[in-house]
Amino acid sequence: MNKGKFYITTAIPYVNAAPHIGFALEAVQGDVMARYSRQKGVDTYLLTGADENSLKNVKAAEEAGVSTQHLCDTYAKEFADLKSILNFSYNYFFRSSSKKNHWPGVQKLWKLAEKDIFKKPYKGLYCVGCELFYTKNELIDGKCPEHKTKVELVSEENYFFKLSKYESQLKELIKSDELKIVPQERKNEVLGFINQGLEDFSISRSVKRAKGWGVEVPGDSKQIMYVWFDALGIYLTGIGYGTDEKKFKKWWPANIHLIGKGILRFHAVYWPAILLSAGLPLPKSIYVHGYLTVEGEKISKSVGNVTHPNELVDKYGRDPVRYFLLKDIPFGNDGDFSIERFEEVYNADLANGLGNLVSRVSKLLEINNVDAGSIKRTTKKFSPELEHAIENLKFNEALNFIWENIRAVDLYIEKERPWEISDLGIKVVLETLVNRIEEIAFDLKPFLPETSEKITKQFSGPKIKSEKPLFPRIK
Repeated sequence: MNKGKFYITTAIPYVNAAPHIGFALEAVQGDVMARYSRQKGVDTYLLTGADENSLKNVKAAEEAGVSTQHLCDTYAKEFADLKSILNFSYNYFFRSSSKKNHWPGVQKLWKLAEKDIFKKPYKGLYCVGCELFYTKNELIDGKCPEHKTKVELVSEENYFFKLSKYESQLKELIKSDELKIVPQERKNEVLGFINQGLEDFSISRSVKRAKGWGVEVPGDSKQIMYVWFDALGIYLTGIGYGTDEKKFKKWWPANIHLIGKGILRFHAVYWPAILLSAGLPLPKSIYVHGYLTVEGEKISKSVGNVTHPNELVDKYGRDPVRYFLLKDIPFGNDGDFSIERFEEVYNADLANGLGNLVSRVSKLLEINNVDAGSIKRTTKKFSPELEHAIENLKFNEALNFIWENIRAVDLYIEKERPWEISDLGIKVVLETLVNRIEEIAFDLKPFLPETSEKITKQFSGPKIKSEKPLFPRIK
């Protein structure tokens, strides 16, 4: 991790509907990295936002009988509200509909890449859900491989980007890890895609087909920028590109782009090629998480299995939701969410594990009337093992490490049996227990910030007392 600065981005989701538990997974993963970085004393910037200039949003607004702006305003707010719902500590929530903050930068990016931009008539198979043209060979039974829906045959004149020009350069950047893609499976996937041969791709839409919604192509009022050219630019404009050069130079390039596997091609092929064309530095790494399913099925409005984060948080609390997403779904893998599994993990790890230990130790301290000011505190810092796990986004391994320490403290209590020790000997044991609990709270801070704060406050005194359980057991 760069000691000077740490800039991490989540994907910028479409706001054609309310956020669901799938994006909550990514939000929490990005939040852990940002909190960990700040806890290490590194100047940190976490960017998220709303991808608004898409045909997908236009169609959703038409179906709802509202203006596109109204739809974007409504759902952008719901995504922004994840800050309080999930304790999502982003620095900036950036909206691509902002003509003041976004448009100048993304139009500047277009102009810098103009040597690789040309115009031609085009006919292709288009998926609105992906906002992407597909070849016939990429379709599955004639349908989009991602959304399993029929594609549209579109014919119009667009601007194209010379992606083929950067084929060999991209391959070398990725093979050498100068542009690092994690996990290895996704790196191999990108290299496989490049090895098939890169084709120039369309980066604009007619104003007519875009329904007049989006960023105007510089010098051509009849064309709107393709949503992905526009949306990827948020990683630049969200830190001042085109509006605040000093801020932009401070933060770019990004240390991590955190994305889902469904948008890998855009971030690992299209985006670096555009940056190379514009003469801008590339992001340092792209970390790719898997999909979250609900009871075995991909999250889908049509299936009706959309689970909203606020519903879970209202019932179980913020940190239990964060814990499940981080602990039960190894980074890079697909994972399944079910209430049954959630409650099983909650009871085993939070109620019976961490919560029980905190209650047990605080009760011992209360019985012995311990004054917090009399306890000698040790300096708290992350262990090398924990740092390695977090910095490689192995959140489940990091939490396993912390829970091993929780179990070790339980074993220490059983071994020392403080309820049987004399007044002189018990001070050493209780002091050790306070420091071990505070170490656990320190390690938990990026993952379960609210719980960490509660534990730290409880053990800071002045008198350490037992309080209501952190995680009441679910019956």
